[in-house]
Amino acid sequence: MLKHCVFVKFAAHHPSAERTRVLGGFGEVARDVPGMLDFCFGENLDFENKSDEYGDGFIVTFQDRSAHLAYERHPLHLALGAELVAMCEGGHDGIMVFDLEIEPPRG
Repeated sequence: MLKHCVFVKFAAHHPSAERTRVLGGFGEVARDVPGMLDFCFGENLDFENKSDEYGDGFIVTFQDRSAHLAYERHPLHLALGAELVAMCEGGHDGIMVFDLEIEPPRG
């Protein structure tokens, strides 16, 4: 399984509703991508005061790399990705991505 973690630095002039629309839109891709298991997004609460420059983010769980690749190529992901880049401070530099391979839950 893969956890795809995306953290963003939105430019200050983008209102909360616009940020929510774009980030939440990435979850819509799940309707078309088998193996996209879950999606969540929200504001960074930064309880440890270590990442305040990244104010928002989302995490997606994929069954495997092939599902992740299908997500990457999905037209809605490509459109939202371009929009997200345009909304971030420094464009691509305002986005941090971690892809973590994890063990599936036992049970």
